[in-house]
Amino acid sequence: MTVLALPRRHRAGAHLDVDLTAVAANVELLARRATGELMAVVKADGFGHGATAIARTALAHGATRLGVTSIDEALALRHDGIDAPVLSWLNPVGADFGSAHAYGVEVAVPSRAHLDAVIHHAPGTAVHLHLDTGLARDGAAPSEWSDLCRAARRAERQGLVRVTGLMGHLACADVPHDPANALGRARFAWGIETARGVGLRPAHRHLAATAATLTDPLSHHTMSRVGAGLVGIDPSGTTALHPALTLTAPLISVRRVHAGTPVGYGHTWIAPTATQLGLLPLGYADGLPRAASGRAEVLVRGRRRPLVGQISMDMAVVDLGADGADPGDLVTVFGPGLDGAPTTAEWATWADTLEHEIVTGLGARVR
Repeated sequence: MTVLALPRRHRAGAHLDVDLTAVAANVELLARRATGELMAVVKADGFGHGATAIARTALAHGATRLGVTSIDEALALRHDGIDAPVLSWLNPVGADFGSAHAYGVEVAVPSRAHLDAVIHHAPGTAVHLHLDTGLARDGAAPSEWSDLCRAARRAERQGLVRVTGLMGHLACADVPHDPANALGRARFAWGIETARGVGLRPAHRHLAATAATLTDPLSHHTMSRVGAGLVGIDPSGTTALHPALTLTAPLISVRRVHAGTPVGYGHTWIAPTATQLGLLPLGYADGLPRAASGRAEVLVRGRRRPLVGQISMDMAVVDLGADGADPGDLVTVFGPGLDGAPTTAEWATWADTLEHEIVTGLGARVR
């Protein structure tokens, strides 16, 4: 067995490149498709692409507002100098609503308990009432909506809150003709009329995310919230967007092995013939899903090569075949796919998951 070690001076680690030109093109397309304003959702560190960079790019190319889940995510944008309107919509009752108000962050209100907390800790905050339109997770249940609207209107009259928005979310927008989408639209329309019935007149009404923005104009209202689409992911599979991430890493070592050599934990792969194996310094701690073991491929010297054996915490093994490679050769784990490299969509297929999980699951070592 021969092992070639990578010289120390060449031991560069994994590199994650974000193509902001691709993000800009996606934002411009989405802004054209939206019939109202475009909110750029930069939660989960901008879907793993860097929240601040994605936010600035989106605002420069057609988005007018930003969306995140937690107040902490919103405050991070403020601390980076971004002063565009920001909505935070997933917070516990005990969240720091005072800081949100102090920094001009709007918050979603999915329950009376949240409304009461905002009134007590941050009077005057701009809120978006959140209705559950068919997912049975976040948002007020329809049975609680009328009461929430009435309470919000009373608070608004007293100057304790400013109801600036109503929001919901579609359960099956990635399947454009799913009947659940029509039901979600109808429930949101009912929610709007209920709010109007008690005297609320919010300026913003938003139901559509990426898939519905691309396929369902009836769901657009005054604004669309787009997150995955910013970075090139279309859950509906109807529109060619531009993937923005490329992940590369150098081969740490290359070894020649005989036929019958087992590889990795559990010896799940045994070399059928003599071959060369390359070691990548990436594993499931870096976001390569272990579920993709035995199916995933990477690009080496312009050719697809399979990963073999189990993906482990810190490393993965590439079957380089007879062509081989040298320590230090750069391997593309995924990219836009223009040069034959695997895409995040393919990695999602290999791992039986969503692209969203691939891009948001990348570990700190490759950021």
